[in-house]
Formats: sequence, structure tokens, C-alpha cells
Amino acid sequence: MNLDDIQTPALVLDLGVLRRNLKLMTDALARHPGVALRPHMKTAKSVEVAKLAAPDFGPITVSTLAEAEYLAKAGWIDQIYAVGITPQKLERVAALNANGARIKIITDDVEMAEKIAAHPGQIAALVEVDSGEHRGGTVPEGAMAVARALGKKMLGTFTHGGHSYAGRTEAQMAEVAEAERAAVVSTAQAMRDAGLKVKIVSMGSSPTALYARSLEGVTEVRAGVYMFGDLFQGQIGTHPLRDIAVTVLSSVIGRRPDRGTVLLDAGGLAMSKDRSTEAAPKDYGFGLMLDLDGNPAFGDAIMRRAYQEHGEVLVPGGETFRIGDKVRVAPNHTCMTVAAHTQYHVVDGSREVIGVWDRVNHW
Repeated sequence: MNLDDIQTPALVLDLGVLRRNLKLMTDALARHPGVALRPHMKTAKSVEVAKLAAPDFGPITVSTLAEAEYLAKAGWIDQIYAVGITPQKLERVAALNANGARIKIITDDVEMAEKIAAHPGQIAALVEVDSGEHRGGTVPEGAMAVARALGKKMLGTFTHGGHSYAGRTEAQMAEVAEAERAAVVSTAQAMRDAGLKVKIVSMGSSPTALYARSLEGVTEVRAGVYMFGDLFQGQIGTHPLRDIAVTVLSSVIGRRPDRGTVLLDAGGLAMSKDRSTEAAPKDYGFGLMLDLDGNPAFGDAIMRRAYQEHGEVLVPGGETFRIGDKVRVAPNHTCMTVAAHTQYHVVDGSREVIGVWDRVNHW
């Protein structure tokens, strides 16, 4: 089977590119002896990718309990569920742990911490600290109350430097990484000074993992989007722009020479409508159209409009297409794009499909 045989739209995963992106991250973390990489599977959601990203059933991060169950069943038992927990989900986590998993949860809320502490199941938690992103997490000064409320179920501190995505240079990424490190490490030290046991000091985003100058005091780093990459991450230096491992295979379904565009059967549901235009150095719309071999053969052929099932690509140079011609589209935001699909068609630098890998969706 090759890409010509596949109905569209469909996900294509280039194994060679994936391997290069994984090596880029492991090489970066090798500069920090003693700091573990805990890959975040939130984008890939795939056992086969986990085999490469976390070999020998190493520690991982997940963003849904569906991922946790799917990957624990396959052998990855050391996990952090990196989304704030709710009371209704505690029993599901406890059931996983009762069957041999070691799922750690996070919280930034004293009342929730008290519920975790009171739960009879095998549950342990990290205190989420806001290191500058201003999404989840308590300020470092408030973390102590959460830690005390968790009692013996408190394992350590946790933060996510997602504001690193606003960086444009290595120096800016490194600055965010240091702020992230300082927040989570100082909070952990304050807990130790108060007589609390801290086993895990966890931070991470792909840019800060790659460009941190020091990870002193950190026990592990979490990162995920680096595996696949996308147009946005390539622009900010998470990986070379050419190394986007996932593309969407699509077919030409309409020609509009009067507008200089073609219509594809990959619209918003196949590509997502996440453009990140305010933050991106260059607006790639909803994706960049490539040829069937994954090359940017059409110049800046950008998907400017995305309807539910239609994507309209402005094609410079007046290239001609026939109905049914196949192309690939590199996504602006890979995490949102792959979420619409149930499997990867795996290639390795050619059109030949060497495998079909499943993934888990939903929650």
C-alpha cells in the first residue's frame, strides 16, 4: 500500500522525521545529567509512538484518563495525569492504581487536596505551581497550603512553562526556562524546609526543555509537541521547520483558477481551525500544502480558509491540478489536527505505507 491507495483525508506520519525530533530532545536533555525525560503523550496518544518516545516503558505524561488507561494497559504504568483533577475522577485513577499502575495527579486547590487526602485509594499528587503562564497552578506562596492539605499523598511540585511559546530566540526560551525552574524548585525547597517530603520536581514544555541552561533542582522534564512538530513550533525553533512529522493527506476536489485557489477535502474537521496567528512569526493560515512526497513544491501554498469539510488553498505560480490529485498539508497546530483522526499511516521518507498505527481519542 502507498499513499495513492488511501482515502482522504488521512494522517501521515513520517517515521524518519519522528526519530530525528526524538533525538533532538534526548540530546538536549543529555546536557543535564540526572534529569529524566517524561514524554507527554497528549499529542501522539499512540502505543507505537510511546515505544519510541519512552522505550522500556519509561515514565510518561498524559492529558486524559483515556490515554492513561490505554497506555497503562500496554505497559506504561508510571504516569502523570497533567490536568487538574476533579472529585469525580478520583475513583477512576484509584482503579488504575489498584491494578498496578502508578498514576500521579495534580492539583492547585486546597479543597481538592483535602478530597485527595481523604480518598481511601492509592492516589498521590503533585502541587501545581504557576511559573508564569497564568493558566493552572497556584502562586508559589500558596503552594504550601495545598501541600499540607495533601498530607502523606503529596509527592512534590509541578509546573508548565507554556508561555515559552511566545519566545522567538534561544535566549528568550532560556529566560522562560529559568523562571519555570526557579518557581518549581524554590517551592519544593520551601516544602522541604517545612519538613515535607518532596520526591518529584517536574517542569516542562518543548521549548524550555530544549533551551534550558540549567535544570538544577529539577528531577524531570515533560515535553510533547516536539515529537511531531508543526508550522508554529518550527518557526519558534522547537525543531527545524522541515521536520514536521505529521501531515494530512488530502485530495483536490475543486479548482478555482479565477481566484488562484484549489479546494481540498481536508477542512476544519481534518486540520482544526487553530491558527495561532497572533503569536506566529508568519501566518500559515490553517496549513501549508505540500506535494505527495511531503515537499514544499508549490511555494507558499497556504490554506487560507477552512470550512467544515473544505480547505481552500491559495496557490502561487498558477500550478494546475486535476480533480483527485493528492497532496499533503503540514498543520499549523499538530495537537489539534491529529485529534480528529483515529490512526496514522506511517511512511519513512517515501510514499510506501509501512504501517498503520492506532491512537486513542476522547477522555
